Amino acid sequence: PRGRYDLRLRTVASGGESLGAETLAWGREKLGLTINEFYGQTECNMLVSSCARLEPARPGHMGRAVPGHTLAIVDARGTVLPPGTHGNIAVRRPDPVMFLGYWQNPQATAAKFAGDWLLTGDIGVQDEDGRFSFVGRDDDVITSSGYRIGPGEIEDCLLGHPDIQLAAVVGKPDAQRTEIVKAYVVLKPGVPPGDALVKDIQHWVRSRLAAHEYPREVAFLEALPMTTTGKIIRGQLRKQAMDEAAGQ
Repeated sequence: PRGRYDLRLRTVASGGESLGAETLAWGREKLGLTINEFYGQTECNMLVSSCARLEPARPGHMGRAVPGHTLAIVDARGTVLPPGTHGNIAVRRPDPVMFLGYWQNPQATAAKFAGDWLLTGDIGVQDEDGRFSFVGRDDDVITSSGYRIGPGEIEDCLLGHPDIQLAAVVGKPDAQRTEIVKAYVVLKPGVPPGDALVKDIQHWVRSRLAAHEYPREVAFLEALPMTTTGKIIRGQLRKQAMDEAAGQ
């Protein structure tokens, strides 16, 4: 874009999907600045943000709580969890932009809270320095051999592979492990799929993440199902994986 247009951008921000190292590098090269990340929901928007002018961007981190919000990682009962623990991203009321409730649905409103904590339904983790990372929607989290595995970190790792253009990770039902990690990937133009590449991709993840996070199955697709706003439709991939497990 900088070669075609006279860009005079002061800032660029992105939400909806976590940015990986490759996308951040693209922003610096093509736009001339670091893309900031932000996170929020319709019920309570702009909760977390990064700011490259204040501190360097860290791939996999959304940023810190925006001033005016009190955020924490909590369990289903609203108990605040220690740093490094996966749990529900939650925001405490009162909050200046929190919704008042779902229209004519007090039961759904009550279910959204654990005490004074609004439960976003998103799984995340906070580090010792207060930075938040998005792990996945609660229904996106994969349960395998007793581990709860978020797809985001694995997808970021896959996107670092030199042959992969796009990647999505879901849980596939498995009688022994409850679920296994299955990766659906779109290869870069000119890269042929094959068993050798599957093994290389598995080794790539296993050598960089925990042993239980590597994809036991890898499928090659021409394209991933996406919404009009660019979000991966994981529900469609989960259904595909479930149908495969059922032999359909």
